[in-house]
Amino acid sequence: MSERLYGRAFVGGEFRDGTLITLDGTIVDVREVPHPPAGTRAVHGVIVPGFIDVHVHGGEGADFMDGSAAAAARVTSFHARHGTTALAATTLSGSSAHLREAVGAIARASREPRGAEICAIHLEGPYINPRRAGAQDAASIRPADIQEVSLLLDQAPELRWMMTIAPELDGARGLIEHFRERILFSIGHTAADYGETVNALEWGARHFTHLFNAMTGLNHREPGVVGAALVSTKTTAELIADGIHVHPAVLRLAALTLPHRVALVTDAVRACGMPEGTYKLYGYDIAVARGAARLANGTLAGSTLTMQRAVQNMVELAGLPLEMVIPLATEVPARIIGARDRKGRIAAGYDADLVVLSEKFEVQRVIARGVEQE
Repeated sequence: MSERLYGRAFVGGEFRDGTLITLDGTIVDVREVPHPPAGTRAVHGVIVPGFIDVHVHGGEGADFMDGSAAAAARVTSFHARHGTTALAATTLSGSSAHLREAVGAIARASREPRGAEICAIHLEGPYINPRRAGAQDAASIRPADIQEVSLLLDQAPELRWMMTIAPELDGARGLIEHFRERILFSIGHTAADYGETVNALEWGARHFTHLFNAMTGLNHREPGVVGAALVSTKTTAELIADGIHVHPAVLRLAALTLPHRVALVTDAVRACGMPEGTYKLYGYDIAVARGAARLANGTLAGSTLTMQRAVQNMVELAGLPLEMVIPLATEVPARIIGARDRKGRIAAGYDADLVVLSEKFEVQRVIARGVEQE
């Protein structure tokens, strides 16, 4: 799609008025001019890079664990309409057969030209601590298995891979050291203490799954997983900014403490974008009420968050300037999924992934890989 956009845009870490962006499949040129050229319609709102979600399970009634390319396409189309132009399709702890089926469907869906681009697969489990399973299927949790992971990798060798793992479990070290050049290992759903977490970072783990949730917290005598994340300088971490999983004050604290290392994620499930009611999360029933998805015992079960709303919440609830928040939804996650050379910024040569936001954070337009999303 050949097009020119003119208006206020987030370029080079700041908002710049009078920005002319030329698109033709990719971003061809970005420059500042005093007036829109003839035939160019000015954009009312702000132009930002497309959002990138490295932890998303589903939306609009579908889930990547459904194991069909149609379900995966439904998820990517839904989130694209809310500003997400690239994502890591995220699975849950499930049987070997179900995981293979889900990964195969994700790989097929990743070749589709519409919707948010599937750039990575995020295996959230099944090698996690059952005591910190959250809403994951406890019966599917098992010891780390190099052979099982190898078979999954073979189904989508062209995609970036992430894996959430509890480092204290048997076989975790061997798995991380074996695949650390191929998989970005993320510490999560874990009862590890500070020392065990530091060990995992030495083995090759480089990321933290939904920081503060389903992990040991910060204590002044035992810093836990959260403490290790806060002091490590070479790792990245996720935040679910729905105002439910993490208090707004802690969202602000994390973003200020971990500059350039926090990625906003949704952890969205199939109930995202749907009316309140009861939905399936793998084998469990979850109830959605007042914006929260929970198991019958009250345990949070993913979220109904979109990336557009996560950005809005970081501004309106956490009180951070939009200039600081945009990189958390664009540049940082692009680095995490290995796409920093083509995604996450408005610059010549980058993919034409753009979102136009109103002053009230409403998504007015989304362009993903040069294609208008509807």
